[in-house]
Amino acid sequence: MASAPSTAPSTPAYCNWNPEDASFPEQFAWGASTAAYQIEGGWDADGKGPSVWDTFTHQAGERVFENQTGDVACSSYTLWEEDLKCIKQLGLTHYRFSLSWSRLLPDGTTGFVNQKGVDYYNKVIDSLLDNSVTPMVTLYHFDLPQSLEDQGGWKSHATVEAFDAYAHFCFQTFGDRVQLWLTINEPYIVAELGYEQGTMAPGVKELGTGAYLSAHNMIKAHAAAWHTYDRVFRKQQGGLVSIALNSDWAEPFQPHSLADQEAVNRHIGFCLDWFATPIFLNGDYPVVMKSRISAMSKKQGYPSSRLPEFTEEEKMTIKGTADFFALNYYTTRKIKHQDYLDSQPSRAGDTEAEQVMDLSWPVATGSSWLAVVPWGLRNLLKYIKDTYNHPIIYITENGFSQSDPAPLDDSQRWEYFRLTLQEILKAIYIDGVRVKGYFVWSLLDNFEWTCGYSSRFGLFHVDYENPALPRVPYKSATEYAKVIANNRPVNSHE
Repeated sequence: MASAPSTAPSTPAYCNWNPEDASFPEQFAWGASTAAYQIEGGWDADGKGPSVWDTFTHQAGERVFENQTGDVACSSYTLWEEDLKCIKQLGLTHYRFSLSWSRLLPDGTTGFVNQKGVDYYNKVIDSLLDNSVTPMVTLYHFDLPQSLEDQGGWKSHATVEAFDAYAHFCFQTFGDRVQLWLTINEPYIVAELGYEQGTMAPGVKELGTGAYLSAHNMIKAHAAAWHTYDRVFRKQQGGLVSIALNSDWAEPFQPHSLADQEAVNRHIGFCLDWFATPIFLNGDYPVVMKSRISAMSKKQGYPSSRLPEFTEEEKMTIKGTADFFALNYYTTRKIKHQDYLDSQPSRAGDTEAEQVMDLSWPVATGSSWLAVVPWGLRNLLKYIKDTYNHPIIYITENGFSQSDPAPLDDSQRWEYFRLTLQEILKAIYIDGVRVKGYFVWSLLDNFEWTCGYSSRFGLFHVDYENPALPRVPYKSATEYAKVIANNRPVNSHE
């Protein structure tokens, strides 16, 4: 059975408490995360159908760094046992991975099931359990079957129905052994970069409408899958289902500026709250989104708001469709108000919030956008606790990238992790946040979407020049293993 929500540990007096000496709660989930397209390779092996990322990377043009693809990636489809060795070496209690929808259902529908894909994921799940590692399975991590995209993708309600059928198939096939499910990874990224800006697969650029319509259908798809699990499988399987939401933390550029403070609220409203408010609170979009998009749409001559509306029945169906809060956090931004004067509609224009990097913050060597702000995570966790009814929270992604070539002595990255873990302890013991698990992104260096292989997030280095694709631990892997073994951050002298 899935473990029931627990109360937060008792809060020690702050003045007598040293985070260097604090331990995490018992049964804390220590994990690492991956995604199918980023590690598996075997893009057309054994009957797998094409995904939007296969199509996106194979098309001409500078869409991805040096036109790199995930065709081979880490070759985890054939080298799973090597990944398992890494998992065991770390001593992980949990491993988060995603299923390739088109490896299981090549055309995206249950009309044809690819048994070789089923066999592969059965092997992964069974070998994890044989080694006392709990699987956390993501149903969809950016790699929509191309056949569904050809019929409208996430802009089409038909994809809602296809996703629900796919989820039912996965629950039925793997749910006897999987207790933790995530429906969709980072719907914000899919909507904003996949269907608004077009910089990620499927590469659709529809400013002002694409993000809202695709997000609308993803929320409905998530809710449908949650209800399918709740109605058909929960009693027998006893698992938990949620959705993985990404969010930065945000601070006003000028702390005493009311305009910047309001811009911060809009920034969070149009990112985290966009999905969390309907799913965790009331079945509908945040008021700030509805009011601003309606006003901007009217100003731009639209007969109605560009933000789709949920029916009252849909609101009731969406509300409360998460058994825990899954959060992906990487960085923090300063936000300032920015008047939008362009007549072209866009989600960014609706927000009127400019993101600014604080130059005093260190930056990850492999990602110019990733400012190192561990305290932002504590603030975000407290915001989620206060806004979303004190949920159980799993931090399902958190990471720091190195540029290629990456040194194995990744001391700067380990310092990022060490400070982040201390902030999580503060959130647990001082703020009373119910954090139940932490997953590093990522187990392995992998195909980092449009950055290709130039950005390395792995705990294990992968040598792409060597056909054997050997996995070698970074210093951070060794240090993370110590944390897991001791259930607390370990000082370097220990």
